[in-house]
Amino acid sequence: MFLYFDPLYFILIGPALILSIVAQGYVKSTFSKYSKVMSEKGYTGAEVARYLLDANGISGVGVTMVQGRLSDHYDPVKKVLRLSKEVYENRSLAAIGVAAHEAGHAIQHATDYVPLKLRHGLFPAANIGSRLAFPLIIAGLFFKAFALTKIGIIFFAAAVAFQIVTLPVEFNASKRALAMITEYGIVSVKESDGARAVLNSAALTYVAATAVAVMQLLYFVLLARGRD
Repeated sequence: MFLYFDPLYFILIGPALILSIVAQGYVKSTFSKYSKVMSEKGYTGAEVARYLLDANGISGVGVTMVQGRLSDHYDPVKKVLRLSKEVYENRSLAAIGVAAHEAGHAIQHATDYVPLKLRHGLFPAANIGSRLAFPLIIAGLFFKAFALTKIGIIFFAAAVAFQIVTLPVEFNASKRALAMITEYGIVSVKESDGARAVLNSAALTYVAATAVAVMQLLYFVLLARGRD
């Protein structure tokens, strides 16, 4: 129950949670707005993704449709770029921006972009950490087994490190995306403002998620020190 009634938790986590809620609302509204703005060239998200991959000499990555809204992602294991239906088939600035962003991840992978390699290396530890951290921390505090709590904090720190490394990866993918769609004439200079807005709004969600994770880690560290 300490998570729900400790004022320190809300003091530390509250602002980050508010930022996260605002970011989620902003990305949805921005995507919805520019989903209604069709590009002058009329390329679909799938066509843009394929064009950018081919233009960068990446022919071994497929482009397919996946279910779900804003479920777009690049799978580095199967080397496939998966786009949601509203991005794959749509000819809007929002679809172009998202498709180009995911193509940016595929290009990062093909060029051995160091932060991406670091994130892939951290993924196993972060995956385990995200599953085990909270049960270990809570059990350790409840049973006053502080060694268990510390192990949980270490696991959670791995997940936080993954979040932090994700930031430069996402920012770089968006930077690549915007540069490519303007350089290759996929969007005009005027249209690039809309694509930039979509990419920036998405980046804000990663910043907010990282802020929440960092503040949670700080809270658990302070809590463990106080109980030890």
